[in-house]
Amino acid sequence: MTELTPDALMKVVSDRYLQSGDFNGLHLHTNVQTSVVDVAKGLVADGKLQVMVAEVDYPNPHIRPWPSRRTIESQLESLDELAKPGYGVVLYPTPLAMRGVRVPARLKGSPFGAAMAKGRGSLELAYFSFDVLEPYRNDPRYHFRYWDFGVDMSIGDAAYIDEAEPERDKVSLSHVGFAYDLSGYDRGDRMTPIIRRVAAFYGDLAKLTPEHQQRWQSYQVNDTDLEPHPAWWMTQMGHWADGIGPFDHLFVELENLNSLWTGAFGVSLFNLTDRPQEFGWILRPSQREWDEFIVQLDKILSDNIRHDGLDAAGVPRKDKNDQSLGTLTRLAVFLEGRGIAPAVAKDILQPLREVRQARQKPAHTLRTNITDRTFVHRQIALLEDLNDVLMELARWMATHPKNRTWKAELDPGAYYRM
Repeated sequence: MTELTPDALMKVVSDRYLQSGDFNGLHLHTNVQTSVVDVAKGLVADGKLQVMVAEVDYPNPHIRPWPSRRTIESQLESLDELAKPGYGVVLYPTPLAMRGVRVPARLKGSPFGAAMAKGRGSLELAYFSFDVLEPYRNDPRYHFRYWDFGVDMSIGDAAYIDEAEPERDKVSLSHVGFAYDLSGYDRGDRMTPIIRRVAAFYGDLAKLTPEHQQRWQSYQVNDTDLEPHPAWWMTQMGHWADGIGPFDHLFVELENLNSLWTGAFGVSLFNLTDRPQEFGWILRPSQREWDEFIVQLDKILSDNIRHDGLDAAGVPRKDKNDQSLGTLTRLAVFLEGRGIAPAVAKDILQPLREVRQARQKPAHTLRTNITDRTFVHRQIALLEDLNDVLMELARWMATHPKNRTWKAELDPGAYYRM
């Protein structure tokens, strides 16, 4: 590459960018000619090229994650340093340079692929309404797994190898996070709305089939004030999250209570302590979603308590009228039998009873599937109440004489409410 004009160098860079499968830039080695560096510097100064350097901009300079966060002067200095030993730099065309460039035919009907062709960074985020996930969760062809701060979604092996399944639906997204609009939120008022959004990387979205790219685009929102959940973003940037979410916290407390109950009475209190893959945030603020969540939650709490565990603690199965007692009533009897005042025991178990009562409502009445934005806030608040109750029970069980040396194998540490 010798004596290139600015237009010629710009064409080399943009052709490389558009023709590579992952929108890679042009690598300039340390032995590149001075004349080429001078032309590149002029294009950087004009805002048409961006310089990427390993460890300075991003660990892998062959991925342009976002528009350069360095000044033009700093990028020019990187080009000046090409005379020194090192890996070199990678040049990328900016959105300004790609403004008049025709998008390749292979990206026709692919809005996120076209956006990448026009200069978007691989790790720039697009935001969507939360119900964009609903078809994947409800479609048995896909593996859909909730995390507290995001989801993973992928086509199942059986559907992937099935030639009868449309190729357009054989898609996956492994780095999907959540974001929140808290403009109308008041923590003290559970009837105020929280709007949850989905965040996904342009580079990942561009790998979807055209049909699925168009579907995602139809759910895209343009909220300018949104930011991804900080814990999710930390994991995407290669760091450990600095806390856990409310669902993970719930199951940590169930594990701890099982360990404490086993230490005191020789058997566990709960049957299961593994989080079901489909158990997570409601995807839309509707009555049907809320009712389904409550049913799942009650199965994880009241239905999950072992009568055998309560037997081992000496709790009677029947009352003085020879009527069978439910698990929550037996747990209250246990607390009262250990010196906890009835009013205090009632307060401790109140959130669990509220879940049980809420579950019974849809079982005995016809419900209209209404939309209510406060369901999102109410779900967060309910999980917080339950986690507080389970933590309090664990602290109390840790005072049992047989648990004096007990240490939690699982410590929730810092945790996020949402």
